[in-house]
Amino acid sequence: MSKKWNIFVINMGSTSSKVAYCQNDAIVKKAEVPHDTKELRALKTPESIIAFYKKVVTDFVEENDIDLAKMDAFAVRGVGKMGSYRHGAYRLTPQVAEDCKKGTLGHIGLFASTMIGNELSQKYNVPAFLYDVVPTDEVPEVACVTGIPGCRRRIASHTLNCRATARKVAEQLGRDPYRSAFIVTHLGGGFCTLAYKDGIIIDTYSAEEGSFTPERAGRIPSAFLIELFSNPNNTKEEIDRILKKDVGLYGHLGTSSCIEVEKRIREGDKKAKIVYEAMAYNVSKDIASLGAVLYGKVDAIIITGGIAHSAMFTGMIKERVEYLAPVIVVPGSMEMEALAGGITRVLSGEEPVNDYAEVRQKKLFEDLEG
Repeated sequence: MSKKWNIFVINMGSTSSKVAYCQNDAIVKKAEVPHDTKELRALKTPESIIAFYKKVVTDFVEENDIDLAKMDAFAVRGVGKMGSYRHGAYRLTPQVAEDCKKGTLGHIGLFASTMIGNELSQKYNVPAFLYDVVPTDEVPEVACVTGIPGCRRRIASHTLNCRATARKVAEQLGRDPYRSAFIVTHLGGGFCTLAYKDGIIIDTYSAEEGSFTPERAGRIPSAFLIELFSNPNNTKEEIDRILKKDVGLYGHLGTSSCIEVEKRIREGDKKAKIVYEAMAYNVSKDIASLGAVLYGKVDAIIITGGIAHSAMFTGMIKERVEYLAPVIVVPGSMEMEALAGGITRVLSGEEPVNDYAEVRQKKLFEDLEG
């Protein structure tokens, strides 16, 4: 690959936002801006959300004297309409941005990235792309059938970082990433554990199906939900608090910081120890169950994300699952490099651009119809 492509990466988030100027997948300049939860909750309109996040981008451009008109592409962590996507790239067009307004999985960062990316693309006449979006859904139908007729599992995962990390580990092991089988678990504010086979995610535990996390409730017994929604004394705000706010580590311990939880454990806090072990226990169950999806033929178990920096937490997982395959810890996130690298391969003709018109809501047993 001789040509150097100038790529501007946009990745707005709920805990922090990242922007970068890259040449191919190498970051030349970057910035990460942390966000306060209360500040984000004060953003009530689409316009206020876009304005808040756009300042992150404009400040970075001005401070680093970057000429966006000279970019070859914008690489955006965003999403369009609700539906099942393929892995890889999609052009970010005004139609994609319009579809994004109708629902972005409740994630204001994905919404803001998509809106800003489209605006800059139109303003500077530079193509913009989405890559490895959250609702990437290439799992076999057998993995989507539930016990309720007409109810298909909704597939969503931390596709971007997990596929990039799997690719990196495969290369480190001297393996072809398209002839490898991994179980990858991403540990951040939310978790995602998935089965990766030959470049494709073939099953996954999303934040609503898998372990509870520092900021997510994880899987919830249906009987509890029925009782919760049937109680006439519960307002919408109260239900939202119970299911989305006072949950996970934060709900149990009043903090979502693993650093703080581990400090309490070392100081003898027995409740903190049980809750933290329970979170690792549930992640381990998710990992082990995906071993069956891969028929037990797993080249490695990969632990990534911010919490992968914790030797205590990864150690608790490792001792339960290393019977299945070697455990490889890759702390942190490769989102920015993954976005830039994916679009570099697109611009170089190594990867195709997917057809956005084919994104749609899948139905169970649709191949049996007609």
